[in-house]
Amino acid sequence: MDYVTQASLKPTVDAAIAEDLGSGDLTAQLIPEQARATATLICRDAAVIAGIPWAEQVFKTIDPGLRLTWFIEDGAWTKAGAKIMTCSGRARSILTAERTALNFLQTLSATATATRALVDTIAHTKTQLLDTRKTLPGLRLAQKYAVLQGGGHNHRIGLYDAFLIKENHILAAGGIGAAISRARAIAPATRLEIEVESLAELAVAIAGEPDWIMLDNFSLEELIKAVESTSDSIKLEASGGIETPEDLIRIAETGVDYISIGALTKHCRAVDLSLRLDAED
Repeated sequence: MDYVTQASLKPTVDAAIAEDLGSGDLTAQLIPEQARATATLICRDAAVIAGIPWAEQVFKTIDPGLRLTWFIEDGAWTKAGAKIMTCSGRARSILTAERTALNFLQTLSATATATRALVDTIAHTKTQLLDTRKTLPGLRLAQKYAVLQGGGHNHRIGLYDAFLIKENHILAAGGIGAAISRARAIAPATRLEIEVESLAELAVAIAGEPDWIMLDNFSLEELIKAVESTSDSIKLEASGGIETPEDLIRIAETGVDYISIGALTKHCRAVDLSLRLDAED
C-alpha cells in the first residue's frame, strides 16, 4: 500500500491545520508580514525519524513558498542534537506551521523508534513484529507507515482488508468452525485469521484451515506446543503477555511467525524536537 499520496496526506494534514489554525494565527500577526527567516529543526533525542511527508505537507499547505531542506530520510537513526531540517521563507508562515508539523514528526518518530528497538531485540529469530488497529483516530495510515519505517510489519489496515475472527465474533457466529466456514463463503480469497485462547480451541481452528491463527495470551509452554502441532501452511501470531523486552524475546524464540503489539502505536513517548528561528536581514 502506498501511504504517501495526496489522497492519504491531504485530508489528515488539512484536518490538523484546521484544528490548530481556526480563524487565523493571532500571535503570528506580531511579525511584519514580509519578514523572512530561516528555522532549523533539531532532534533532542536519539531516534528513528518518521513523518517527513506529513510535515512537508503542513509547511507547503500553509505557504507553498517555503523552502525545506532535509538532512535525513524517514527510517534513519539520528543522534541527539542532530540537525534534521531547515526551512526558509516568510517568518509568519514558518511559525504558523511549526507546531502542526512537529506534532506529526514527534508522534510518528516515536512509533518508528519504539518499533526499531523491539525489532532489533528479536532480530536473531524468524518472528516478525506486527502493529494493530490500536492507533490514534485519524492517524491510522500515518502510524502504520511509521511502523514500517521502524522495521516492523503491518497487520490489517482496517476492518475491510482481512478477517480477524475474535472471541465475540466466534460466540455470535456459533463457534470456530461455523465462523471460518462463513468467512470462506463471504470472501474466499481474503486472508482469514481466527483467535484462539487454548490448545483445545487451536485444534478446532487448525481443522478449519485458516490462513493465520492468533494465540491469545498463551503461556510459553502452550506457544511451543502450538508451534509443534501446526503445519507451516498456517501462520501463528502471538498476542498478549508482553510486559518487558525479555518477554518478547522468550515468545519469539518459541518459533511463532508473528507477534502483534498494540503498544507500538498507543504507548509511545513523543520524540523531543525543537525548531529554532533565525531572522534574516
